[in-house]
Amino acid sequence: MASTPRRPTNPMDAAEALFKPAKKAAAAPVEKRALPEVKELVSIKLDSAVIEYFQEDGPGWQDRINDALRGVMAANPRD
Repeated sequence: MASTPRRPTNPMDAAEALFKPAKKAAAAPVEKRALPEVKELVSIKLDSAVIEYFQEDGPGWQDRINDALRGVMAANPRD
């Protein structure tokens, strides 16, 4: 039996592999969501300075990031 290392030889490659987008099966076009206030769990990489800025005011920092992004959307409509 071959001995495999407990850790990957390159931790950066292993970490990046976790964030590769999943392949989606071809499907019919999806219409706009009926429930725009439903939140989805996502993984996103942010600069540590951005995270610190929003965490300075305590709990609710994720909601503040969401509000800031909504502000950008309102200021830059795509229509």
